[in-house]
Amino acid sequence: MFYKVAEHIFEVNACDEILSQMSNYAPFAVDSGAESSCKNSVFSLDVQNEVAPEYTEDIRQDEEGQVIICGRTSDGLPAFDFWLFGKPMGVLVCEKDFKHAVLLLGKEKIPAESSNFAVNNALMVLYALATAGFETALFHAAGIQYKGLGYLFLGKSGTGKSTHARLWLKYNEGSELFNDDNPVVRLFEKDGRKFAVAYGSPWSGKTPCYKNVEMELGGFVLLSQAPFNKISPLRGVSAYAAIMPSISGMRWNKNLADGLHQTENGLASCVPVWFLECLPDEDAARLCCQTVVREIQ
Repeated sequence: MFYKVAEHIFEVNACDEILSQMSNYAPFAVDSGAESSCKNSVFSLDVQNEVAPEYTEDIRQDEEGQVIICGRTSDGLPAFDFWLFGKPMGVLVCEKDFKHAVLLLGKEKIPAESSNFAVNNALMVLYALATAGFETALFHAAGIQYKGLGYLFLGKSGTGKSTHARLWLKYNEGSELFNDDNPVVRLFEKDGRKFAVAYGSPWSGKTPCYKNVEMELGGFVLLSQAPFNKISPLRGVSAYAAIMPSISGMRWNKNLADGLHQTENGLASCVPVWFLECLPDEDAARLCCQTVVREIQ
């Protein structure tokens, strides 16, 4: 099966049982017979019921019981071991250029929710790495569309990104959620003007919001909890520093890090960035909306 996310096409080769579980990818499916560009896909993933090779751990990430162990096989191939609440879900082994990878689920049959977790994580990781050199960034953010433009709410887990997005939906009429966890952003240039476009994706965290939509990006808003509501513009290095932590990537790989830096620098220079210290209330949503929309106008 072929899928297109933010105009990047990728291929997934798996058994029918696994493909049938990927309902969140349905809006992004591409007819391989009608889409000649499928042969130019950015990566392909094979899902196999095989045992993963041994690897050497480099680094691990742990967020709310979801662990990704990053390492290298004896052949030097990048490996990503996915765990959920102490249980192994699968190991992703990639070619060094990230154009092809294999997700190994083990010999024993695992529950559908486990294989789905592994496939989703494998595709998110592979997508972020394979597109890093194409001025593309997979964000950890909540995305709202308002008056034709997209706005991404950034911040650490637990900061209130989803809460603030829901407040926009409730108090800023015309707002629409287009992704609640992992929107994609791409940089473009036309007639000498640099701009960014935000896209929905098949990855949306706990809120099922899998919309195949795109819109010009109107701004980033970095959130911080506070006993008051205040919004301030960020520019230059401060804007870059606000954006960078929310982008998925393998920053210890120089080639990938260079690609991410180019994208982050471009975004910080052409997209307004704001810092919102706020309460989880109506006033915060209205203040944010009025400020960022006025900036665009």
